[in-house]
Amino acid sequence: MYYIMPFPGSQEEETIDLAYWISNNIGYFRLIGLAMVVYPFFYFFNRARTVIKVILCIVFGFYAVVFYMFNSLLLADKMFLQPKTIVYNSAATNKVLPKQLVLGVTIQNESKAYPIEIIGYHHQIRDKVGGQEIMVTYCTVCRTGRVFKPTVDGELEKFRLVGMDHFNAMFEDSKTKSWWRQANGEAIAGPLKGKMLDEIPSEQMSLAQWISNHPDTRILQPDTVFSEAYKGLADYDEGKQKGNLEKKDSLSWQKKSWIVGIQIGMNARAYDWIELEKIRVANDVINGIPVLVTISPDSTSFQSFIRIVELDTLAFSASNNGKNLMDSKTSSTWAWNGHCISGSLQGETLKSIQSYQEYWHSWQTFHPQTTQYISK
Repeated sequence: MYYIMPFPGSQEEETIDLAYWISNNIGYFRLIGLAMVVYPFFYFFNRARTVIKVILCIVFGFYAVVFYMFNSLLLADKMFLQPKTIVYNSAATNKVLPKQLVLGVTIQNESKAYPIEIIGYHHQIRDKVGGQEIMVTYCTVCRTGRVFKPTVDGELEKFRLVGMDHFNAMFEDSKTKSWWRQANGEAIAGPLKGKMLDEIPSEQMSLAQWISNHPDTRILQPDTVFSEAYKGLADYDEGKQKGNLEKKDSLSWQKKSWIVGIQIGMNARAYDWIELEKIRVANDVINGIPVLVTISPDSTSFQSFIRIVELDTLAFSASNNGKNLMDSKTSSTWAWNGHCISGSLQGETLKSIQSYQEYWHSWQTFHPQTTQYISK
């Protein structure tokens, strides 16, 4: 429990192999522990005065309660339950607030949106989009979402939340009991160690922006059974949580500072959220690929693109008081979703590139080769 939960000091060290070994041999530890407790208990109980017997019973009872809690109530998948009822509504009947952040997925012309304040509690939602089985995940302590194919060696797999490693949610598959990291879909312990889940492209933005981009989307609705649990993340989208694990640092490049992260090949780059809010547009090159990172006028949505059109590399800036984008080569006007809406390039669309919002400590931990973008 200590190694896979955020106790002081437990998440900084490389202890996952030890934690996994203890987990797989826990039965032996329990037998040894039982022998160490039961024999002394009865030895002293049969020889002690009444007052000592009472104390022994109280201590033993307290231990029994602790044992039950740590092996039942405090297990990760018992603390964060899966939804009982899963309902998707259209934009017209949706009850989720437009300002809320969602993780959006589009497959085979079918789009769905998953509110972060919902999946942040459940940690994972299983669904099917465009005929594809998917596993939508979110780790609030890392502030990042990932969508995976829940397939291992060609077969569908079930996963349960088992804890965390380096402050990142960790899942266990039902067949091999391997442990999988949420931040990149890598098996980090167990028989499948080193294997990776296939990631499915996703985008994080406000629901209003997602609906604007995908009018036919369906939206995951809150499960009323968990209304109180969802309230615990009511201020999460805005970064107003009070706890140290889910707060927002007010300065750049601190542990809990927000960044946008992109990885292309072996190269990774982090873009400070505070700086992006000021400049709105970042023209960059990662691993030889020209990229564009933008924060929309709502200051909550972000998108990233490859800034090449018809073999030309374009540079962009905000225009029309921040309502649109403009490329410097043709002065064409572009919407924030990467569609050119006027000018000589009207009708062209920039190709999206996968990017993530994340806490700086998380991105840095799982992308140690990352560099920091500094605007000129």
